[in-house]
Amino acid sequence: MRRRSLLLGGLAVAGSTAVLATSAAGQSMQGHDMASMSDLEQLPADPYAAPGAHEGGHGQMTTVGTVDHQQNGFDPTAMLTEWDVGTVSTMDDGRTLRTFEVEAIDKEIEIAPGVVFPAWTFNGRVPGPALRAKEGERLRIVFRNYGSHPHSMHFHGIHSWRMDGVPGSGLINPGEEFIYEFDAKPFGCHLYHCHAFPLKRHMHKGMYGAFVIDPDPDLHPEYADVARSRLLGTPENARWQELVMVMNAFDTNFDNENEFYAVNTIANAYSQKPIRIEKSRPVRIYLVNATEFDPINSFHLHANFFNYFDTGTTLTPTLRTVDLIMQCQAQRGILEFSYADHEAGMYMFHAHQSEFTELGWMGMFDIVEA
Repeated sequence: MRRRSLLLGGLAVAGSTAVLATSAAGQSMQGHDMASMSDLEQLPADPYAAPGAHEGGHGQMTTVGTVDHQQNGFDPTAMLTEWDVGTVSTMDDGRTLRTFEVEAIDKEIEIAPGVVFPAWTFNGRVPGPALRAKEGERLRIVFRNYGSHPHSMHFHGIHSWRMDGVPGSGLINPGEEFIYEFDAKPFGCHLYHCHAFPLKRHMHKGMYGAFVIDPDPDLHPEYADVARSRLLGTPENARWQELVMVMNAFDTNFDNENEFYAVNTIANAYSQKPIRIEKSRPVRIYLVNATEFDPINSFHLHANFFNYFDTGTTLTPTLRTVDLIMQCQAQRGILEFSYADHEAGMYMFHAHQSEFTELGWMGMFDIVEA
């Protein structure tokens, strides 16, 4: 049964919420059966009734059970603040050389309770490690392919054609190694992904990750304070609560339609475990869309508005005071907002395609006093 047919059929019976809640208990890669009437009778009369202390999720709009993050080898909560900054050395000309090591690995991962997906990964996780560097540094990425197919790393940025990570320049076979080397520019919120063909297969199997270049304040004297606030390790940056979010989705039956949607891979991860935010400190999200098979994804913030920096390559907002943005595949940007004037409590965020929300792309910010 195709995804959209499933949803339409579920609406005719008792709403897509009921279909999601009942199907989640018996999810498998072979698809999802329609809920039986006996299953539906066990659901609450009001599917939006608030459960106690996150018991059962938020109004039943969630998967059932938990994912084994230890078995996966990555945790979506930890991913929010995990930055791979590589190892640093000094070149003969005095410039900083920042070296990263990345491996392509075939690995089964659990993307929703009981749902295992045969992923192709960077460093054993989806999304791959969030690489972070400073504008103007020399970057060296040592890439080893331990997977079963030819792979590459294509970086969105400025570099030589020889470093582009496409067939003919940087595509490597299983068991081989390639070293990408280029300068970190321009500053901004970028991404990397495999560019082997068929491209849609390599993307949807999980070969992508965030790639952030912080601005060098000395190169932007007119906005030096803003640049310092983005530069990891500075006092100005430390006051921000920075999160990296990669929007993605998974086609579990390989029919070119997604069955699960998420941020950082695990469906409903941040509704089951809300993201703790101190209300007195501003929030900055590095948002990347790596969703395959759907042309557009989106981010909507409840009860608040944000400034948006498209691609992150400017130090002034490209959009001011908005609560919703759309991104096509590989589009990315930086969101900045604050809950300083709000009361503490739970605030939702999600994609504003209802289908995506109901299939896993929804989370909560737990706003707390410092």
